[in-house]
Amino acid sequence: MRRFLDRELSAGPRPLRESFRAQHRSGTLLLPGPGVGTEAGTVGTAIDQRLRLAFTTAVPVDEATEAGIALTGGIGRGAGLRMRAVGSELAAGLTVAVRRLDLDNRALSMDRAHDEEEALARMLLAAAWYQVMFRNPYGFTYTPLYLTAREDPRGFTFDRLLQLPTQDMVDDVVDQLHLATAGPLQALRARTGARHCTGGPAFPGAGVTADADLVADGLLLDFKSTGHPFTDGLPQRTAHQLLGYLLLDTADRHRIDTLGLYLTRSGVLATWPVEEYLRLLGTCRRDLPALRAVFAELLDGCRADAIPYGQEEEDRVHELLERLAPVVEAGHCPVCAQPLPAAARYPRTYCSRWCSGRAGTLRRRRTPAPGRPVAAVPRPRGSGGSRPGAESPPRGGLPALVWRDDS
Repeated sequence: MRRFLDRELSAGPRPLRESFRAQHRSGTLLLPGPGVGTEAGTVGTAIDQRLRLAFTTAVPVDEATEAGIALTGGIGRGAGLRMRAVGSELAAGLTVAVRRLDLDNRALSMDRAHDEEEALARMLLAAAWYQVMFRNPYGFTYTPLYLTAREDPRGFTFDRLLQLPTQDMVDDVVDQLHLATAGPLQALRARTGARHCTGGPAFPGAGVTADADLVADGLLLDFKSTGHPFTDGLPQRTAHQLLGYLLLDTADRHRIDTLGLYLTRSGVLATWPVEEYLRLLGTCRRDLPALRAVFAELLDGCRADAIPYGQEEEDRVHELLERLAPVVEAGHCPVCAQPLPAAARYPRTYCSRWCSGRAGTLRRRRTPAPGRPVAAVPRPRGSGGSRPGAESPPRGGLPALVWRDDS
């Protein structure tokens, strides 16, 4: 995936980072209490789910929680069966609470009474632990849920489960929700109807497990509960994550026209129309339908997060990336694919100093397979009659394969 995106995104991370920094203006930062400890990820999952339910309650219990509950039954006859039985009680109780509280009713505020929110937060935190079983079974063995059930299977009940989250964890979820009620997320909720919202949108047929947080009337939104709210700019990994969701929707099922992030600890909502987002990343070699099609072909040929193991796999990935390489016509910049400006004396290889510098960055990033040469962004080559160091294209114009990152 990284190799593919490095090749397709000609602008690098800087323009999008600067755009995000311009939107990130908040003096608020909610920090977790000491009782949260190593459970910050659990709190993040719980607040993500709570915010989804504020927009739509079509699925009160998300699929990852349901799957995790079912999987616990295979751990063992004693503790495993108890975890599955208690998990089923949790799913039923959560469904009843979500329906009773009418969480996606726009005529009501986003939050409910404090005691109701605390009770809901405890159930969502417990549900987050069951999600770990689905996403990372090994990590699940370190959760308070697993450790308590293993220690005393008979004493592990629904009430015991709801006692496991610390008060700091519960307060952290509730505080982040209260912050959302007084900010831009509340305004977004007010102008979107529940039937136009999808919580945890998935991408069937994509061949990868990926689910965003919310699609609200064409806005694909991801919630981030990090304690370091991207004050230095948007991390490249997050930028690629949003782009990945957009590309995975190959059939345009969710009608995504805007991408966005909501930072739950600072109350910042940053959004970009799809065209602007792609422009900031420099996806100028292909339009969106073409980029989605080649991205789907990439995932059909290899796992998105897999590192090639052994020379045979490395060769297969190399051949796949070579076959999917974009074609840039002669007379166009090999980095951004824009037409080369007319030169007064000597032919130009790049359209700007930025692209010339970006080409060097892409060369430095490449990691060729052992014994294999790498075709990167073409280097300037002199020709007869040219002054030393002049940029001139190879004979026959620019090659069809602009560059290849074999890292």
